[in-house]
Amino acid sequence: MTPLMLDDCPAPPGLGDPALPTVMVVAAALIDADGRVLVAQRPEGKSMAGLWEFPGGKLEPGEKPEAALVRELHEELGIDTSVSCLAPLTFASHAYETFHLLMLVYACRKWRGAIQPREGQAVRWAAINELYSLPMPPADVPLVGMIAALV
Repeated sequence: MTPLMLDDCPAPPGLGDPALPTVMVVAAALIDADGRVLVAQRPEGKSMAGLWEFPGGKLEPGEKPEAALVRELHEELGIDTSVSCLAPLTFASHAYETFHLLMLVYACRKWRGAIQPREGQAVRWAAINELYSLPMPPADVPLVGMIAALV
């Protein structure tokens, strides 16, 4: 077997662009008792409106990722969970046109409260096979396989 040379693995466009700011976000694969995963549809007026994504959001300055996710789940969905209920799962790194996204993804199977979309977004529980056909932001697409392997 011939080893790969460095030139055989070129960096994706934008990956090495130091002018692109890095945006750090967290997301949750909320998994219910039936093995379905919650996804939220980006509302009108936001970038990538209409696409389905895993709930979460940006870290505030000085905020730990797990604390940010607990906060975001409460703000977006009206549910409460604790850091101990978040299991690190994977991450996504994607260069968009104006920024580079680094998304830390956690699995969560325990929370308190009923899901109540609070930011005008539609939400739905999707079976793993359904996730593969939903239109998603480019950074979310490769996460489906990782989540499927967990469920």
